[in-house]
Amino acid sequence: MTVAAILSGKGHDTITARSDVPLSEVCETLASKKIGAVVVTDGEDGIEGIISERDIVRVIGTQGASALQLPVSSVMTKDVVTCTEHNNINEVMALMTQRRFRHMPVVKDGKLAGLISIGDVVKFKIAQVELEAEQMRSYITMA
Repeated sequence: MTVAAILSGKGHDTITARSDVPLSEVCETLASKKIGAVVVTDGEDGIEGIISERDIVRVIGTQGASALQLPVSSVMTKDVVTCTEHNNINEVMALMTQRRFRHMPVVKDGKLAGLISIGDVVKFKIAQVELEAEQMRSYITMA
């Protein structure tokens, strides 16, 4: 199974922000959309970075509430690990676990095409295992 299977179920919509907006604006977006990360783009779907709840907590923990006025560019993760729709789900899950991040942008032709989370991957894997178990039960019942 590939990342395309996850995106076909959840969609390609991705919340983005510009790198020059204050951190407080991203916090409002994360809270209102009930999401854990925002992809930072150049306005044309080119990825400049990603900012997560974890990034925000770290900077507030070290700099205090005044950090909320910082531009996103000074806090975001700039070395973004991405995948394509053709990547295998097991490989993506392993990479997210090894590198200890929970959100991965999906790119197509160098542009943002979606975002998957470790939760999306786990949900898909559980559904896959449940389907296989049901197929085994059906096979055994028919035998």
